[in-house]
Amino acid sequence: QVQLVDSGGGSVQAGGSLRLSCIVSGPIYEYNCLGWFRQAPGKERAGVAAVGRDFGSPSYDDSVKGRFTISQDHAKDTMYLQMNSLKPEDSAMYFCAAAYSTEACTSATILWNHRYRAQGNQVTVSS
Repeated sequence: QVQLVDSGGGSVQAGGSLRLSCIVSGPIYEYNCLGWFRQAPGKERAGVAAVGRDFGSPSYDDSVKGRFTISQDHAKDTMYLQMNSLKPEDSAMYFCAAAYSTEACTSATILWNHRYRAQGNQVTVSS
């Protein structure tokens, strides 16, 4: 079974940066798409970013394009989400997740089709 352990997050002022990490383990045939989704109190879950496990361009929700960067370090089986120019509306619980998709790997894929997810990390951005 695929396991994801995420870390990072915390509190920062608007305009600041944070980095989330996610260690992925388990059979690789169970997933081919990795990424993050987030959920804020009183709001619907939203896909944030995604990237194919082996290839493909990263995908971002419009709300984070140009500010967030998703990347992988295959040697460490780790995925990262670098978040810059953070805004108060970015405050949410962030979950890294894994999906198996026969179509494109997008932030929507991670949101709606993830099979596995980590426990989540809180990101709080104050104005």
